[in-house]
Amino acid sequence: MVGRAQLVEHAFHATTAAFERDRARDRVLNVAGWRVVRITWLQLHDEAAALAADSRRPLGFAQAPPHPLGIGSRPLGADVYRTPDERFDGLPEFSFESHYREVDGLRLAHIDEGEGRPVVFFHGEPTWSYLWRNVIPPVRDAGHRCVAPDYAGFGRSDKPTDLDWYSYDRHTELAATLLADLDLRDATVVVHDWGGPIGLRLAVEHRDRISRIVIMDTGLFTGEQPMAEAWYAFRNFVERTEDLPISMLVRNACARGMDDEVAAAYDAPFPTRVSKAGARAFPLILPTSPEMLGAAAGKPALEALRGTGRPTLVLWADSDPVLPFEVGEAFARLIGADAPRRIDNASHFLQEDAGEEIGHLIADWLGSR
Repeated sequence: MVGRAQLVEHAFHATTAAFERDRARDRVLNVAGWRVVRITWLQLHDEAAALAADSRRPLGFAQAPPHPLGIGSRPLGADVYRTPDERFDGLPEFSFESHYREVDGLRLAHIDEGEGRPVVFFHGEPTWSYLWRNVIPPVRDAGHRCVAPDYAGFGRSDKPTDLDWYSYDRHTELAATLLADLDLRDATVVVHDWGGPIGLRLAVEHRDRISRIVIMDTGLFTGEQPMAEAWYAFRNFVERTEDLPISMLVRNACARGMDDEVAAAYDAPFPTRVSKAGARAFPLILPTSPEMLGAAAGKPALEALRGTGRPTLVLWADSDPVLPFEVGEAFARLIGADAPRRIDNASHFLQEDAGEEIGHLIADWLGSR
């Protein structure tokens, strides 16, 4: 039995190597070819796993070949955590109904409030759409449709438990399906933290849908951007901490404090270690050198934002330890936007410190556009 398992495992490695050679040579493997490779891989994986279990040998491989278009590369039957709905009962200041879409076998959540020109709110790390609960009402009440997704791995959305599943490209591609599925046009994107690399890239790649941009304490990652020591300390902490203390990370980056009930709402989507893979992945996939995955997409997006002429509002906290106000000023100059509006007595999660104020600023700005 051991010999058969070794033969099957060898066949798997040959299949994967052939796929990688084809992809390197042709840049993108056609989808039909990918399906053949995938079916072969899954068959080999299942047989080898069973044989390895019988012979008490560890299985020497774990991941299926990725989809050539980035979507659909999750191994069939891969572990996905779905947070129980009761975890979200009675959250403070959060009466919004969740809506769901099925994308690539995952249930993805978003909130959709109001009517009018759409405003799409992209959260960051390690938050979810709850972050926008005090920002949305003034924008909605000013006559706008407010949409706020939870990324895969966050909030009420399904959570793949494998760190390697997560990538900048995959998050961006899944976010793009929201624009298409809801047919959002003449939209404003509001971006914060990791919502910046995702939402700003969408603004470049989907100009037919996105007309205006609001930026808060974020940027685009090219691998050349300087990162503060505080960020490296955060990344190192995340890398070695499987049971990430979600609410502590948010609470420690607020200037005005946080009630225990609100802190618990940030913990609500993540009741187990395995549910936190998406939150752990974000700092690890941020490109800190031009050679890292994602850096190549950031640079052209940054260049495309310069001088586009689209109305852009920049709001920035006065006391962000990771992205200080000077970073906001530099980023605004870089993309040709007006200087940032300073949000006083606010830290990185400025929506917690001044959510209603920010909502009114956005609503007033949109009212003049």
